[in-house]
Amino acid sequence: MTTQKPPDSHTSLISRLFALLASLGKFQAPPAPPLRELSSNEMSAERTELSEHRTLMAADRTLMAWVRTALSMVSFGFTIYKILEGLQESGTALRAAAQPRVVALILIGLGNLSIVMGTLEYYETAKDLSRSTDVAIWRPSFTMAVLIAVLSLFLFFAVIFKAL
Repeated sequence: MTTQKPPDSHTSLISRLFALLASLGKFQAPPAPPLRELSSNEMSAERTELSEHRTLMAADRTLMAWVRTALSMVSFGFTIYKILEGLQESGTALRAAAQPRVVALILIGLGNLSIVMGTLEYYETAKDLSRSTDVAIWRPSFTMAVLIAVLSLFLFFAVIFKAL
């Protein structure tokens, strides 16, 4: 009485299955697709499309850098304003009565200026790219930059009119 040993591993079972299917004529490997070289025009079009995507992503990153810089200036200006205003209200003498507002307005104004400059730069880049490819200008980064610009402008006027 002879007994068969079970296969040693999972891979040997699979290889046996393929061997069985091949011997029955039921299994044929699919033919490899023929390789063809791309023409220079096809390669150029592919590379141009990729370069346009890279340019758009670089513009997004640049805009986000402008937004980070602007947001840090605006938040630092507002924080300085609130700290100096609190010191002034507690009775600490400061050199000038309007000093907290002046410091805050300078920093918030610079933040507003930088976000507007970055947003305009992005808009021009996206507009240039939209001439050659289908680029939506209202991308998430542009939308956030516009919202932060509007909010920081509101904060600038709130400090001017002492609304906050």
